[in-house]
Amino acid sequence: MMKKTGLITGALSLSLVLAACGGNDEGNGNEGNDGADNNAGGNEEAADGEAVDVEPQQWRFVVEETQGQVQYVYAEEFAELVSEKSDGALEIDVYEFGALGSEVDQVEQLTDGIVEFAIISPGFTGTLVPEGNIFALQFLFTDDQEVNQDILNESEAINDHLAARYEEQGIMPLSFWTEGAMQWTGNSELRTPDDFQGFQMRTQESPLILESYRAYGASPTAMSWGELYTGLQQGAVDGQENPIFFIADANFNEVQDHMTISNHNMYVTMTTVNPDFYNGLDDATRGVIDEAVEEMRQRGFDIQEEQNEEFLAQIEDDEENPTEIYELSEDERDAFRELAIPVRDIYRDEEGGEEGEMILDMLEEEIAEMSGEDPTETDGDNEADNADAEDNEDE
Repeated sequence: MMKKTGLITGALSLSLVLAACGGNDEGNGNEGNDGADNNAGGNEEAADGEAVDVEPQQWRFVVEETQGQVQYVYAEEFAELVSEKSDGALEIDVYEFGALGSEVDQVEQLTDGIVEFAIISPGFTGTLVPEGNIFALQFLFTDDQEVNQDILNESEAINDHLAARYEEQGIMPLSFWTEGAMQWTGNSELRTPDDFQGFQMRTQESPLILESYRAYGASPTAMSWGELYTGLQQGAVDGQENPIFFIADANFNEVQDHMTISNHNMYVTMTTVNPDFYNGLDDATRGVIDEAVEEMRQRGFDIQEEQNEEFLAQIEDDEENPTEIYELSEDERDAFRELAIPVRDIYRDEEGGEEGEMILDMLEEEIAEMSGEDPTETDGDNEADNADAEDNEDE
């Protein structure tokens, strides 16, 4: 069921690139990344040695994070690639979170054709594309982020069936990629499901994320990340989940005493484009975009890996804001996994419908095929199965 992704075709683009109708920079202040700055080098720096002759155009690319964070760095490097491959004819201005509104505003801007490219997280589109809530299911993917990225690159369930559901809503995914494993922070320790009883957990605007934390006994609250620091500081919420780089760069460790290395999920995001805009481009211009998307697959993974490692060390060394860091054992993770697996039935029955059920079933098969692990069982079950298999071989 796995399919290897090559250069993107018009019918099946796999990442969400949010770009705004370009040209006029008035009003963007310092938030835009002027594509003209990326022209230096031209053909000399183009990956293939030669730039493509295309008509000059200027676009905008909006992301959900601020300057220096993973999505923004990715978008800047994507813009540089597009400029190099077109000898400076194609310019992209990058807009950080807040420059064009909230995460939900950015989705609407993409679907309305106000911007061309965006990085969009499925957690903010759960009501628009219920099938996308599949990424809210905890303990679905493996603990190995490289394997997970391979699954995101090659999964037919994700890149064919789920991507089609997004495209129906005016969002064309060009690629799906991970920003790293998700971890918990709290004003109290989070080591067992009992620790979540009555815990005010901040989440994204995804019904299934809310259900996932209710399964642990928590009281989840949807909140934009722009409000989260103050919410944690003032006690409106008790904790949150994010990759390590985001926890540190957003300074959440200043207002949270505990961080749990739970690896309960990974933060999946999408490079997306408005389908009417993309399909209206000539083949040469579309080819420049497709090549840049392909080249950014590995680079995107490297960016998140570098930042997550760097910021973990920063949290560990921050004596002014000491954080108690605790890594869950496999037995402790299994206690959460047992509560998380039944939430998949909510996805099948209430969120995804028949199409979502097919996508989840197919994805579980693909994960098992690529990882050798059954995502429907706890690690203890997998170990028992492996032991039984070895015993049978001995017999």
